[in-house]
Amino acid sequence: MKIYGYIRVSTTDQNEDRQLIAMRDLKIEQKHTFFDKLSGKDFNRPNYQKMVRILKEGDLLYIKSIDRLGRNYKEILEEWRILTKEKNVDIVVLDMPLLDTRTAKDLLGTFIADLVLQVLSFVAHKERDNIRTRQAEGIAAAKARGVKFGRPVKKAPDNFSDLIRQWEKGELVLIDLLQISGFKEATFYRRLREYRLINKR
Repeated sequence: MKIYGYIRVSTTDQNEDRQLIAMRDLKIEQKHTFFDKLSGKDFNRPNYQKMVRILKEGDLLYIKSIDRLGRNYKEILEEWRILTKEKNVDIVVLDMPLLDTRTAKDLLGTFIADLVLQVLSFVAHKERDNIRTRQAEGIAAAKARGVKFGRPVKKAPDNFSDLIRQWEKGELVLIDLLQISGFKEATFYRRLREYRLINKR
């Protein structure tokens, strides 16, 4: 039997130290600790997939919490089934002692573990949906208050019409016009189209 650990954080600014410390306390070898810095929306994670290919019957896998395995309710349940039923790997979820497939391998124990897993997976999935809903509601509320999102629109200078006339007459080259106006080329042509549309030129 070999012992493995799996660590996942969603973004580059999240800290994996808590999970690393837990794996070190269990004295899991570094080469047997797999780490992904990716979203838990699915299982298309390179190091997770590499670990699953290595896992053999009788091996033991530790994860800190169920949401480190993933955040998609249906996919967590399917992945748990593959690992425990098809590959016959034991899994221990450190933050939830009931999710320890080494104990109570009888029918009742398996039923309880599967039931707890379904509840926790559903909660993790629901929380992910709630976060998206709260974000959308927050953005909508901010927009209603007049908050602008994205880059601020760069306004044309007061003498923009004069600059355009000079440029059209060849009295001003584009590079000088851009420097005077503070526009990048793409922005200038966008503002030029708007100007011509307004002035029907």
